[in-house]
Amino acid sequence: MPRASDRQILALSLGALPALAAEPLYVLVDTAVVGHLGAAELGGLAIGALLLTDTAWLCNFLIYGTTGSAARLFGAGRREDAVRFGVQATWLAVGIGVVVVAVLQLIAQPAADLIGHDPAQIDAAVSWLRIASLGAPFILISFAGQGWMRGVQDMRRPIVFLLGANGLSAVLCPLLVYPLGFGLEGSAIANVCSQAIAAVLFVVALQRERVGWRRDWPAMRAQLGTARDLGVRTFAFQVTYLAAAAVASRMGTAHVAAHQIALQLWTFLALVMDSVAIAAQTLVGGYLGAGDRDGARSTARRLAELGTVLGLVFAVLIAAGWNVIPELFTDDQAVIDQAHVAWPWFVATLPLSGLLFALDGILIGAGDVAFMRNVTLVGALGGFLPMTIAAAVFDLGLAGIWAGLLLFIVIRTVGCVQRTASGRWAVVGVL
Repeated sequence: MPRASDRQILALSLGALPALAAEPLYVLVDTAVVGHLGAAELGGLAIGALLLTDTAWLCNFLIYGTTGSAARLFGAGRREDAVRFGVQATWLAVGIGVVVVAVLQLIAQPAADLIGHDPAQIDAAVSWLRIASLGAPFILISFAGQGWMRGVQDMRRPIVFLLGANGLSAVLCPLLVYPLGFGLEGSAIANVCSQAIAAVLFVVALQRERVGWRRDWPAMRAQLGTARDLGVRTFAFQVTYLAAAAVASRMGTAHVAAHQIALQLWTFLALVMDSVAIAAQTLVGGYLGAGDRDGARSTARRLAELGTVLGLVFAVLIAAGWNVIPELFTDDQAVIDQAHVAWPWFVATLPLSGLLFALDGILIGAGDVAFMRNVTLVGALGGFLPMTIAAAVFDLGLAGIWAGLLLFIVIRTVGCVQRTASGRWAVVGVL
């Protein structure tokens, strides 16, 4: 078969985009609402949200592993088996989610003490996290739901589920924080409500597929094998991001608050650019499942080109808004000044990020997760983490932290370009 057309790539990318953007867009709204409570509350949200998000993303195999495997089954003409793969992922999400809640309740105080520096900031982080962590099972159920739906190229329902749930929560958050007087805790309550609604919608969607809820232990064990490689990869991300947050916190409240603003914007744009990666996972997995290696490789080349263009567009937009965007999140001049320090490095990450996320999607869709684990470890241990530590030791400020993020992206991009060009990832058949 010929490669996927630009229209097909665009349809899948745009289909994935609203679902990808829903959660980070809500987090940006949340950040703006909490930011006007004060720097300590914003810093507390930064620490608490980082702990919750990082812990949940250790389980991102429920999205990415499920998408790649379901896409191969779908490409081989086995749609019902692809949906059954989603059932097993959902069972795993429930079990792992309960464990995550227990762990976060136990580590909330010591983890916040480790990352934070200001007592008011630490107290705010613990208070927020103890409530928000109750949503962990719902987050993971939504991960599994997005995974199997993307695999069978059903992009519409995740959009409806996630936008609807997060839209309701975006309205609820400012009401709980201000008029109803819950303050920072109101933000956490709104988060849990949103996550619960989305999870219920994904479970109902599975029920309507009528494939049953029988647990398949061998299938779940196979998914846990993928979880090992993707989990180690994600752990490398999270350790470095936690180290960056800890270093920023020790630089001062204004530094960590500014880091939160820049990081949440970067996360939002990263997930928007990840829409190309989702198209890559779906299309590459489908081509390889159907036995079409040439179609997979030619589609991969086009996806890489489109991802690079998207990254360049975002770089231009963020550079143009350097003086206006930080003021949307805070009126604290010290925080705004620190955001301006991070801004040039933030902008510099974006063009490479567009290419990198497309390559990530290609290799994950192909099931080349062992390589993805290894290149991420090299980037984290050989680039981001050392630079972040240097920022603390040599007092380099936020510029040092964000230079570390740029180095992390450069190392991973070089490795992924070489791997994709080699063609060793293009293994056909159902794995």
